[in-house]
Amino acid sequence: MNKTILNIQEKENYKWFIVDAEEKNLGRLSSEISKVLLGKNQPTYSPSNSIKQSVIVINADKIVVTGKKSTDKFYRRHSGRPGGLTIETFEELNKRIPSRILEKAIKGMLPKNRLGRTLFTNLKVYPGTSHPHEAQKPEILKLDKN
Repeated sequence: MNKTILNIQEKENYKWFIVDAEEKNLGRLSSEISKVLLGKNQPTYSPSNSIKQSVIVINADKIVVTGKKSTDKFYRRHSGRPGGLTIETFEELNKRIPSRILEKAIKGMLPKNRLGRTLFTNLKVYPGTSHPHEAQKPEILKLDKN
């Protein structure tokens, strides 16, 4: 009988990656980042285990969408009160909170359970080039040229 051996990672194997989102496509970038957060780039991937990896995204305000999505794509939120629905376009939200666009796209690609909520805390998105995670010595994440 074959047995599956799960490799439980230690604290010293915690990896940090950094991604520059300048001139990157929103959907392609967010799918690649969600794969890294899930741990699908590791040989020890298991759907039920949390691989200890964090991703830092810089230049989130310079992300690109194709076609007419900048004016036709809507972001909705509701306050919970009657008549509390607020609708914003991509351009309006990018001016107000540019990091929220990438966060919503990546969160939608993660599992809808406790594991997904835990994995989402490993994502750090910043609109500019500076970030406070230099002490973690993040590696540059190589993505496709799309």
